[in-house]
Amino acid sequence: MKLNCDMGESFGAWKIGADAEIMPYVDMSNIACGFHASDPQIMSHTVELAVRHNVTVGAHPGYPDLAGFGRKEMVFSGDEIVNIVLYQVGALQAICRAHHTTVDYIKPHGALYNTMMRDRNVYQALLKAVAILSSTSTSTIAPAIPLMIMATPDHLEYKKMADEYGVTLLFEAFCDRVYTDEGLLQPRHIDGAVHQNIDTIVSQAKKLIIDQAVSTCTGSSLSVNADTLCIHGDGALAIESANRIRDILSSL
Repeated sequence: MKLNCDMGESFGAWKIGADAEIMPYVDMSNIACGFHASDPQIMSHTVELAVRHNVTVGAHPGYPDLAGFGRKEMVFSGDEIVNIVLYQVGALQAICRAHHTTVDYIKPHGALYNTMMRDRNVYQALLKAVAILSSTSTSTIAPAIPLMIMATPDHLEYKKMADEYGVTLLFEAFCDRVYTDEGLLQPRHIDGAVHQNIDTIVSQAKKLIIDQAVSTCTGSSLSVNADTLCIHGDGALAIESANRIRDILSSL
């Protein structure tokens, strides 16, 4: 299983996350593209870090919501979502070209990600955007670029839709978030939705890696077949989580 992390989420003088410290421990970096966080200088610096540590670069597009860090629910038409994604990935493409690397996958951020997982129209718009990017691929973006989504019990339904657009999916799981019985993430406004204990985070990661399962908010066990495990780079325990989870992966 690959370890991925949301990165490049600072903005101007506002610093968030510990990208330089976390980058050596991860395989995949989900780099913010300017709508929910980041700016050209930070994007460039983050891509440079990824290249230095041989970490795969992924685009992390979100809603145009700097004030709310991309976590505010917003309503757009399908065409608007397509163009929002194309615009952001295009910006990261240019930065990657300058650093002689490529955008290798796309992972939506925050509210866009969560809405995608429950609204088939939003998911379809994202598939369309990824399909367009794949069909117009150049040396700065990988062909048949995958879309990263959440590993859920009904993953076959998502895969069927993706197949219609010729899009490959990467399924991810979360070690620092509480799961509902339906296999989705507990909304952040609910108290305790984000794990704040390092041992809990590591234990959940170990269960996801070894057993391909996770305990839900009610204590039920849910099967989760994931390709990659996410660490939120803005979390207070992100560095320690990355270090300890990398130890688990290295020992297997």
